[in-house]
Amino acid sequence: MEAEVLTALNPVPNGRYADGTLGMGGHTAAILRRSAPTGWVFACDRDGAALRTAEQNLAEFTGRFELKRANYATLAEHLPAGSMDGVLLDLGVSSPQLDNADRGFSFLNDGPLDMRMDDRQKKTAADLVNTEDPEVLVRLLWEFGDEPRARRIVRVISERRLERPFETTSDLAATIESVCPRAGKRKHPATRTFQALRIAVNDEIGGLRRGLDGALDVLKPGGRLAVITFHSLEDRVVKAFGRALERDYEFDGDRDIPEFRRPCQPRLKRINRKAISPGPDELKVNPRSRSAQLRVFEKI
Repeated sequence: MEAEVLTALNPVPNGRYADGTLGMGGHTAAILRRSAPTGWVFACDRDGAALRTAEQNLAEFTGRFELKRANYATLAEHLPAGSMDGVLLDLGVSSPQLDNADRGFSFLNDGPLDMRMDDRQKKTAADLVNTEDPEVLVRLLWEFGDEPRARRIVRVISERRLERPFETTSDLAATIESVCPRAGKRKHPATRTFQALRIAVNDEIGGLRRGLDGALDVLKPGGRLAVITFHSLEDRVVKAFGRALERDYEFDGDRDIPEFRRPCQPRLKRINRKAISPGPDELKVNPRSRSAQLRVFEKI
């Protein structure tokens, strides 16, 4: 969604921007081109392989960017408060990560049951599947995968791991399919489980909440925050973040009781009332973008 991101952030010369999910560097390059000759970008990614590739892809912009191997959840630790004109967060797993069987994100090609975005991290998907308490696994599949058959899937996982541990993506996918037959459906029955495990291994929802707070902190008044989500769980977190900060009141706890509201100054405003979806041209060249939703906010 390059065109939509550029419209959202409106990069200009002398502007300072942050790309919290660098990937291969495509969005960072687009921001640097639009903000030439003096725009600057801080970009981070926790995937070392992505960072090395992006550095090569951005060679023509040397001197106008800083790259760091870091989780975007820590943006506020690397940038001064109120210093950025725009922040971009393009969430989820990247195509190179999905397509590399050795990373273990997908069951389409057999590989180790890994799923770590940062290979310096110790915990893998295999660790979760083979050692986590069954009730915790059920909750993870419910919360992070919206998987209605969570108990059935965890039951067969728990029984099978007593015989031998799960080590590969195809082994786990086949075990799930054995109790949740595909029966002609387009979506593989292991899809939601793999999503839930990936989110849990990488603490994606916790990181998103911290990253949104950090982005707000580093933005200047009038600065833009653009967030691209790929599933409903991420999108709910982003919408809730925006709603809470565009209100002119606050309250304690989870329930909004009018009698207990306290007036406050709104800190954000939404630029688009509804999420922006990819256009037909992008869908033709990048079918994986079909579930993407872009939400844009401006710091007050």
